[in-house]
Amino acid sequence: MDAALCAFDSDGVITHWNREAERILGWSAGEAVGRKGFAGWAVRAADAQDVQDRLMAAQEVPGRQVHEFALLTKGGGRVLVRTQSAGVPGADGTPAGVYCAFSEVHAQIDLERSIALSEALMEDASWGVVLVDVDLRPAVVNAHAARAFGAGRTVPLGRPLGELLAQGVEELEGALQHVLAEGAPPEPVELWVSVRSPEGVRRRCWRCGFLRLASPLAEEPVPLGVGLLFQDVTEARQAQLDTAQLRFRSHQLYRAGRAAAECEDPAEAASVRLEFALAGFAEHALLDVLDEPARESVQESVREPARERVREPRRPRLLRLAAFPPGLPGLPEPGAIPVRYAAGHPALQALERSGSVRTSATAGAAAGDWAGARRWPEGSAHALCAVLRSRGRSLGILTFLRGPSRPAFERADAEYAEEVAARVAADLDLAGRARGEG
Repeated sequence: MDAALCAFDSDGVITHWNREAERILGWSAGEAVGRKGFAGWAVRAADAQDVQDRLMAAQEVPGRQVHEFALLTKGGGRVLVRTQSAGVPGADGTPAGVYCAFSEVHAQIDLERSIALSEALMEDASWGVVLVDVDLRPAVVNAHAARAFGAGRTVPLGRPLGELLAQGVEELEGALQHVLAEGAPPEPVELWVSVRSPEGVRRRCWRCGFLRLASPLAEEPVPLGVGLLFQDVTEARQAQLDTAQLRFRSHQLYRAGRAAAECEDPAEAASVRLEFALAGFAEHALLDVLDEPARESVQESVREPARERVREPRRPRLLRLAAFPPGLPGLPEPGAIPVRYAAGHPALQALERSGSVRTSATAGAAAGDWAGARRWPEGSAHALCAVLRSRGRSLGILTFLRGPSRPAFERADAEYAEEVAARVAADLDLAGRARGEG
């Protein structure tokens, strides 16, 4: 066995001595068995009685007793060992001897340190620890990782990662397979995953470290799985992404303003602003203007017996002024017949509210059918309609469109679109006044 073992009868005579004890001290079983205690050969004379008393005292107390002794090797050296001794009862229950296991202190401390580290990682660590087997299924999950998965410590065990994560499974499994085949990467890796939990799907960013686990008992390394250690850095990374996005969009607005200032025609300046706004924001932009950029139309009628002004809103008519990128198939030509938006269309909703409207294709709908029904380019899956306002009037609608591979528009996107729409509306208003329409 890996531990040195020896046994004493009730008189302190050695009855058993294994090969590990021979390896540590150099005394063979034939030289050790039959001796009374360690006095005169395996311990200094000054320490012999104390060592003997402490070892044999294990007969009188329950449980195991732990001691540290300095023993002598056959070659005359000294070895500090840690012993665990326990009494051995006879058939009648009376003490019959002592069973003793010992090992070199430094080896024992290393073992205890490893065990303590493992227990601490599995209980009190401030980062998630998941031991994944060779089938890429969690075998052990610590308390922090269980909270990250939104479940108890036993729930994730043995389940495929696809049942725990909605997105990011391919990336994580690819990393685990690489570790099993090639070893751990030299630096931590950041992965975005969507975790399934009772509260819903949560998108998180994990900073991951990987360790390949191999059996220390095999003659050749046998993979036992992968140790995954991770920290949730979502808030920090999201703040960095938001800051970078805000910086980029502010820079785009600045560049668009400089470029628009060089345009003699305000309508051309509006087109320039949209070209800059599309970069990194959306795939398409549609610019629709009202054929009468006035306030609500008012029709006067006469009612008996008194004259009253009756406000009857007309259904707005939108003309396609521009589409970016130009030449999109299936769309009306700019400046041609009015765009046939059906009642309840997001663009008309934005006009009614004088604010932005966000919408996306439903999960079961085909992106082409959803976009075609709304007179948008094929393949559009997310839309953001912002109203063009200038001098208290609605001039039209600016629509941004994204494909299904991109995320839906969020509130921050709507704020950016409203800022672009305000600048485009000012250009269009200026162009109308230049033509004498305003």
